[in-house]
Order: sequence, then structure tokens, then C-alpha cells
Amino acid sequence: MACCWFAASCSHPSTQANLKCGAYDYAIGSEFVNYTEINAMARQIIPFLALTSVLGACTVTSGRLDPTYELASEHVRPGITILLRDSMELIRGKNIGLLTNQTGVNERRESDIDLLRGAAAKKANVNLTVLFSPEHGIRGTEDRENISNAVDEKTGLPIISLYGKETTAPPDSEMRKIDALVFDLQDIGTRTWTYVGAMIYSMRAAARTGKTIIVLDRPNPITGYYVEGPVLDSALANPEDPTPARPGQAYALYPVPLRHGMTIGEMALMFNEVLNIKANLKVVAMRGWRRELWFDRTGLPWVRPSPNMPSLQSAMLYPGLVAFEGSNLSVGRGTPTAFQIVGAPWLKSEEVVKILKEREMRGVRFLAEKFTPRNPTDGKFANQEINGIRILITNRSSMQPSRVGAALLWAINKTSPNDLKLNDRAFDLRFGAPRIREALLRGEDPDAVIDREYREAYEFREKTRRYLLYQ
Repeated sequence: MACCWFAASCSHPSTQANLKCGAYDYAIGSEFVNYTEINAMARQIIPFLALTSVLGACTVTSGRLDPTYELASEHVRPGITILLRDSMELIRGKNIGLLTNQTGVNERRESDIDLLRGAAAKKANVNLTVLFSPEHGIRGTEDRENISNAVDEKTGLPIISLYGKETTAPPDSEMRKIDALVFDLQDIGTRTWTYVGAMIYSMRAAARTGKTIIVLDRPNPITGYYVEGPVLDSALANPEDPTPARPGQAYALYPVPLRHGMTIGEMALMFNEVLNIKANLKVVAMRGWRRELWFDRTGLPWVRPSPNMPSLQSAMLYPGLVAFEGSNLSVGRGTPTAFQIVGAPWLKSEEVVKILKEREMRGVRFLAEKFTPRNPTDGKFANQEINGIRILITNRSSMQPSRVGAALLWAINKTSPNDLKLNDRAFDLRFGAPRIREALLRGEDPDAVIDREYREAYEFREKTRRYLLYQ
């Protein structure tokens, strides 16, 4: 079934729009965007002008490649700038630790490490004594396990690694040496990002040791406006700290939509309450950020949050492709376009692309092409030329990555059922639930499968509005 998608939003909180163009009839508020399916038959019956009058503010996509000139823009100041400019009392006269990496910079690319040792900090008698590093290390260049403790060459500060075989909490012994922990990491807007796990574990460590934790907020790169995709099955979620008896799941923590639409500061507020952490939490909000802003419209520099997240385009598609880490398909690690392409030697890429083109998915274009993963850290098809499918974003505002991922799995299984192999649990932990994978592999229509998930995503946004800091 060929489908068309509209992103609809209302300009006033009291305005409601009941869109009866598919299986759902949702009232849409001022901040939550829901997508409505209109099948090919409906498109033939309902004239375009009638759709325009019903949908009003809906996004309409042309054939241009991801136009941005009509998108909102702003000069955003991140949490680190606001901390030093307006909120120095939070750290004045204190010994502090800093959990950060290469993404911890201000609007001028100045590092948090340097800023918290700079003139303003010294004047306030701030003493930065220890650094903590998450997955990928303090510089974001390590794509491996068992990252060791180290000493920062520039400052001589100790670096305590929080990533061995998995993400861990700052040791209580180190927390007791400081007065407050400052947290500044760039989230990616997707449920599977381990930096959120590092934050939750750090909040618990702060609560256990009676220390303050200060979260410096940063933009959600793929906006705080869109909430979509499967909510993680509660039977799979594990928000608890790792223990010798039970590993943690820093990438599968809590029943959250695949694309959650929150900033890392907002998530800190939410998790502190819903997980009953009771940390002495301070969130330093950004200035100038609005929910509709994409990262390339904030005026802030893009810094790779991990070695295989090279661009905003990869971040946009990451929610839909990350589950394929649990398959025998490459997701482009070892290429300049990781998470914008999938491939394998056995993949019938031209057949898959033909099937996907017939679905007329909004906001994306699929291309069959070969690529070579160069020394990929996942070890998949290293230095082999393989068949691939590239996903080009033609309009980010109407592209739904969860639908892209669902359609890819459905089409690849349809063309190569004996070659496609999934690690069921690994796939489910990332995409969200066994029922979704099972339905797609049975051949159910991928749009119908994803449509069933939207009510839960909507309910999540409604429940979490109280934690949102920005309009």
C-alpha cells in the first residue's frame, strides 16, 4: 500500500485538529506532531485542495533535496555558557568533577575543560579536580570496550573512564572527593544513546554520596518537536546500574519512544522523578533554543558525538537504522556516511529499492549502490565491496526514521528471507519490542505496524510535558 504522510501542528495551544485520514483520529496540540496515513485510494478520492483546507499547517514536500531555508533558526547558547555567565553560584568555591567529552564545548568551540579552568572560574574559586569520560573516551575517538583511566595531557587532570565492557557510574570513592559533578554531553535525540545511561548512573552516584549534579543542557539535534517510533517494551527496559549479577543497559533504559523529542536536561528532570533517584539535580537551561530547531539552525558547531556519527544527516536516520546493528547487515561503519546506508554481499539492493520506491515514502529517497566498509569497528564485511542501499533525505520535516527502518526490514526480508539474520534481542532492544519485529517478518504492512505504535508515543509526550523547559 502506497502511503503519504503529513506532519500537522496547530499554532495555538487551544486549537485542535481531528484528522480522520487513516486508522487514527488524534487531537493535536501546539507542540506534539502526529503523522496521519492517507492510502493511495484516499489520495485519488480526496482532491488536493480539500486536503489543504483540512490540514492547514501541514508540511508539504517537493522534490528538492532537504531544503532548509524555510526552517526556523536562532543563535543558541548552550548550558556551559549560561553556567559561566549567569549561574556561577552553583559552582562558586567548590571542588568539581566534570563528565564530558569532545562535545562539551561552547558556541565558539571552547572546551568545557578549559572554560572551567579559565579566568571566570578562577575568579569564582572553582577548582576542577577530576574528569570522567563516557563511551568513546574523553576525545570521542575510541570505538571499543575497556577504555582505561588516563591523565589529560593538557591539564594533568586524572580521567576516570566510565566505559569498560559497558557504561558504569562514577565510583563513589571519586564522588566523595568533590562537592559537585558537572555533566555535559551531547545527546542524539534517540532512545538508544548511552550518554543518557551515563547521566542516570551519575545521578544515582550523586544521590548516594550527597553531592550535587549539574546537567548543562544542549539541543536535541533532531528537534524537540517530533516524537515518534516504538516505545521500548517495559519487559526489555533496565534503568538500574550494572552489577556483577546483572549487566546494565545504558541504551535500553526505560519505556521511551525511539525518537523522544526531549533535551538531555529535560530527560534528567524526568528520570530523577520517575526513577525515584532523588538527586540534588540542577539543570542549566540553554538560551535561545526552541523545540522546532534542528541542530544546523542553532548556530552551534557540530562536533561528532561518536566516531560513527559524522553528520546531522546520520543523526536524522540513526533512529531508523540503529536496530540493524543487531543484524548481519552493515550500517555503514567504516564509511563517511555511517547510518545513512545499509548493505551486505547477499543484499538484493536493486529489488529492495524498487519495492521501497513503490511505497512512495515521504521525505526520503532510496538508491542502490555498492560501498566498502574500511576497517569497521563492528567487523562487518571489512574492506569488502558490498551491495548497499543509501537513504537520501529529501525533506527532514516529513521523514519518519522509524517508518524507514520498518520498511527496510520488511523489504529486505521479503527479497532475502534466507539470507537475513537477526539477533532478536539485540534488534528488539534497539527498535523497541519483539511484536514489531515479528509482525514485519511475517510480512505485515510496515506502515500499519508503525501506526499501531503512535498512540503510545503520544501518551509519552503528554505525560512528560511537565518536564519540558522550552516552547
